[in-house]
Amino acid sequence: MSDLTSMRNIGKELERKLKLTGIETAEELTALGSKEAYFKLKLRFPEVCSVHLYALQGAIDNIDFNALPEETKKNLKAFSDELK
Repeated sequence: MSDLTSMRNIGKELERKLKLTGIETAEELTALGSKEAYFKLKLRFPEVCSVHLYALQGAIDNIDFNALPEETKKNLKAFSDELK
């Protein structure tokens, strides 16, 4: 099992928040998916924003969040907006 901070875009603070929502490992995050993980974060930490969602997807895809394809960002942003 890999630490969350072994994933791209996941620092100590995001790792702390993920663990408080029950997501303990990189494998759990990958299996859950960025949208479900973000939803759990949003319930516990209402201040999280779409950048957190991009970071989660980038972590899963192993790319920097700002390098996500535009179509992926558009899809994730629409999901984030639905939660507001």
